[in-house]
Amino acid sequence: MIATCGSARRSLARAFADPDAGPVLLYVEGAAGLGKTHLLSELAGLPEAPDAARLWWRCGAGDGQQVADEPWGKPALLLVDDVHRADEDELRRLRRVLEGLEPGSAAAVAYRPEELPVPGLPLGGSAMAYPFRLTVLTHRLAPWDEERVRRAAADVLGESGGTAEAVGTLHERTGGVPRAVVDLLALLREQRPAFTGTAAEVAAAGVPTRLAELVLSRTYALSPAHRPLVWAAAVLDGPAARDELIAVSGLGAVPGSDALLRALESAALAEPGEGRYGFAVPLAAAAVRDTVPGPVRQDLHRRAAGVLSRRQPVAWTAVGEHHRAAGDGRRWLRAVEKAAESAAASGRHQEAIVLLERTLAAPGIPPQARARLAPLLARNAVTGLRSDQTVEVLAQIVQDADLPPAVRGELRLDLGLMLSNQMGRFADGWRVLEIAAAELREVRSVLAARAMAALVTPYWPGASLDVHRGWLIKAVAAADDSGDEAMRTAVLANQVGLAMSWADPEAWDLVERLPVQSTDPACVRQAARGLCNAADSAVWLGFYRRVDGLLAEGRELATRSGAPYTEHSASGTRLLQEWWTGQWLGLARRCEEFIADTADMPFLASDAYVVRGLLAVAQGDWGEARSWLSQRGTFGTENLPVPLGATAAGAVIRLTLARQEVADAAEQARAAWTVVAEKGVWPWAAELAPWAVEALARAGDTTGAQAMVRDFAQGLGAADAPAARAALVWSRAVLAENEALAQGKPSGLLAAAEAYRKAAAAYAELPRPYSQALTTECAGRCVLAADAVGEAGGADGTQASGGAADGAGAHGSGASAAGGSAAPAGDRASTASAIAELESCAQHFTDLGAVWDATRARALLRTRQPAKKGRPPGRPSHSDQLSPREAEVAQLASSGLTNREIAATLHLSPRTVEQHIAGAMRKTGALSRRDLVHRL
Repeated sequence: MIATCGSARRSLARAFADPDAGPVLLYVEGAAGLGKTHLLSELAGLPEAPDAARLWWRCGAGDGQQVADEPWGKPALLLVDDVHRADEDELRRLRRVLEGLEPGSAAAVAYRPEELPVPGLPLGGSAMAYPFRLTVLTHRLAPWDEERVRRAAADVLGESGGTAEAVGTLHERTGGVPRAVVDLLALLREQRPAFTGTAAEVAAAGVPTRLAELVLSRTYALSPAHRPLVWAAAVLDGPAARDELIAVSGLGAVPGSDALLRALESAALAEPGEGRYGFAVPLAAAAVRDTVPGPVRQDLHRRAAGVLSRRQPVAWTAVGEHHRAAGDGRRWLRAVEKAAESAAASGRHQEAIVLLERTLAAPGIPPQARARLAPLLARNAVTGLRSDQTVEVLAQIVQDADLPPAVRGELRLDLGLMLSNQMGRFADGWRVLEIAAAELREVRSVLAARAMAALVTPYWPGASLDVHRGWLIKAVAAADDSGDEAMRTAVLANQVGLAMSWADPEAWDLVERLPVQSTDPACVRQAARGLCNAADSAVWLGFYRRVDGLLAEGRELATRSGAPYTEHSASGTRLLQEWWTGQWLGLARRCEEFIADTADMPFLASDAYVVRGLLAVAQGDWGEARSWLSQRGTFGTENLPVPLGATAAGAVIRLTLARQEVADAAEQARAAWTVVAEKGVWPWAAELAPWAVEALARAGDTTGAQAMVRDFAQGLGAADAPAARAALVWSRAVLAENEALAQGKPSGLLAAAEAYRKAAAAYAELPRPYSQALTTECAGRCVLAADAVGEAGGADGTQASGGAADGAGAHGSGASAAGGSAAPAGDRASTASAIAELESCAQHFTDLGAVWDATRARALLRTRQPAKKGRPPGRPSHSDQLSPREAEVAQLASSGLTNREIAATLHLSPRTVEQHIAGAMRKTGALSRRDLVHRL
């Protein structure tokens, strides 16, 4: 586990580099566990001295006499270990050997400096006569840094070796001492249940036996009169000043100073920092603490609480733990309250949450203390990140009949906010917030306004836009009555979100009213939330160029005011913006990293789940797509915010259509459309409408598809919502295409193509390159379909029997009406233009990384492009290499598509697809369809 020190190797190599070179003596100094013996073993393999005799001398083991008496041949490498264990006779023999080192020889002498009989003199108190030509060097071993500890953890535990916090705790508790690190990792590897990589597991793993025995042997080698000082260090559990240690030990100034000297001499304690004393390996404190008699330990904790209370700033969490261990419950709870307030004031909300959860879960907390601590927990939990335990604790506390009504109302308010924002349980959160608003109306107008403001938020499924507007009127009045500026800002932040959601013309003026220059941290937090609300709504509306500024300012304010929930939600908004604006390079990785970072709060990562699923759809990895779009089972997708749920539903409908499961797609479309219609925020239908209209049209429900388009248009009205406006044009084009195909009218298909081109132009303005490419592809397909329908139906355009009903599979279902011979001369210009559009789309899809879309576009092109001139008749030979078609089929097969799905995408029969897959597997040596991805 310990790498050979290059400088030590080079130092010894000098003795063997030249026959006339003088001998070299290298002292290897290192405290217990730093790896001296391992380093000597590495030096024994010194490649620069292949012919040198290796002589081992382990002091205290009785083999020194044999080495001293042995006639040395030259060259020789002497490796001496544990010099601190040697008695005076052995040291005398060792000095004689070292003084006799001759040219061509070298020695490495290792020892623990803390255990030397005479400090600083590894070979004892007698002076050593170093030969004139002897080079004497010292190499001091140092603890591992955090990066080296991380690599050791990965070696033992696999993969990353735990979270960054876990590695940090491992480094801190072991002091980076290699032996302690390796032994603690062994404990973690063998623990049951299996180690999951958290810092809490590292902290609770216990003390390795080897370390415990070392520190206890040193402690109990002290006289009973001196041990209390070591016990004091164990109770303080961190480096402390001399006077602090003496005060906690209770020994008094003179006896305490003497005890500290004895503890340092015996290496029971060390001086890790100037004037600060503690254990060389911090983890060792627990082993000593466990051996202190209970009554003595309580007295030590009581004195420790007093000592730490005099430090500035006061570490109230530690003070509270000492009061608790001393049995003083009243002072413990007061210290916990101060610790939580201090953590919240500095933005360390998660620290406050963990402390308060643990405290409130303890049995026997008096009602008065519970009434003080529970609101603190609730306020931090709403501002911080998710904790299921917080929800459980608050749900129990609000049932306490002894709570004052105002306290119960405040707790219920924060519980409702957590259920809605952090947990994604909108229905439960809404009910709790309504009750809280009623409870608080009579007792605390400020908090009543806060509850009402929460009910203004429109993202949750269920309540209609008019209901949210009604709550806004009440919230504004309550906030004004309260006279609280932070509450007015909180209501304004939610008003911004509501107005922006439905593209209220006054929305941007409301954004300008947010008090971003306020010096009140509470106002700043609310202003940050308002800016991030505006950024999120701007993404859904399609104002992508305005998002950057809103997010940058909102995140800066959130960081400055300590609002991690707002910071994380802004990260989700950023991922959505990157998806729609075509910033796909590394986007999948960024989504997965965000999901990993918020693993304890999956609802907060719902944006990342959906974006990752959308990427998987475009890449043709449909199995993964469904998994990501369903949030990988972390919570019910029916609880997704309405715009995000509509987006996910649109993607699922698209997948279902691509699999030719038209009836199922239509049912999914109706269900998703109902959610948006009930909410009444019509800009949020933008990512659902084209796919829902297509699903109903292909299922034969033309009336339903027409009603969707009509409702969408009426709902939008004159709203300034660019993304929804483009989606409305797209949806009308879908309707026109399907109606034209059903009636067999080439003119209708050409009109649909123009509508698609208008949609593409609208998306180009936003910009949204993927949507632009999809709608441009649809336009090209309609032109080719018009040619095919015209040829099949004659001059009047009537569709021939067995016509292209599947051609209604717009936007990537894989079906197409295109096919047959080239267009008549009069239409050749439009056909050529359509082919050029499709070629451009295929390239755009490829540039983005949309593998499935690019493959589909190229397949459509092949149905209309004539064979290239100059190619000999018959199929080209691809004896050992994949043909272009085999490569396309293999790519789709390796991503998880079935033969039927590949056939629909590439306009082939399932049998042909099967033959291409078999050929690709044979040529690449793949063992399975999945294995193809590694062989391509």
